[in-house]
Amino acid sequence: MPLIPEEPQIYEKAQGPRATPASGRTAPTPRPVPGPRPVAPPRPGRPGPSRPAPPAQRAQRDAAAKPAPGAAAPTGPQTQVIPAAPEGALDAAEEAVDLLLDAGRAPGDVLVITTGTPHPWAAHELSFGDASYWAQHDAGDDVFYADAAVAERAGSRPVAVVALNGGPEAAAVTALSAARSRAGALLIVCGDPKLIDSVLGAGV
Repeated sequence: MPLIPEEPQIYEKAQGPRATPASGRTAPTPRPVPGPRPVAPPRPGRPGPSRPAPPAQRAQRDAAAKPAPGAAAPTGPQTQVIPAAPEGALDAAEEAVDLLLDAGRAPGDVLVITTGTPHPWAAHELSFGDASYWAQHDAGDDVFYADAAVAERAGSRPVAVVALNGGPEAAAVTALSAARSRAGALLIVCGDPKLIDSVLGAGV
């Protein structure tokens, strides 16, 4: 008879400690497991979009800066006038070419058109014949010098330089018209500003 009451007491003691560790184990285990899992994905996700965001803003700023030159592009290349007398126009053009090359322009990017005496380089190349002269043009690896009379045969280049170094006004009109239609980005005119204004004002 004394053994019977002891048995239920033993069961109660066994059930007591078993329930407590079980409940203690189940409580901490779910907390750490979901904790680290959501923390990991947001970390790689946040730097990812944050990095492309600034370049997108820079691209928008660049795009905002581009409309200004883009708006000028349809009307023609940017034009710079270097005042010079007919006797000094060719020298001024040479200086402009040197500055362009020093600034990083490739020689093949530049076309020079003269209205008076041909450039010494053009005269020299023409002495070997027309085919040799235009072969230099087609190669496109060096500055090309052309007279206004043949300028329309020249192809487009990023920069065109015009030296109003004499000749009739009709030559200036022809040279500026050819240069303006062939200059992709920049047109430099060396000569009398009044003559340049009158020619450009004529709608060339």
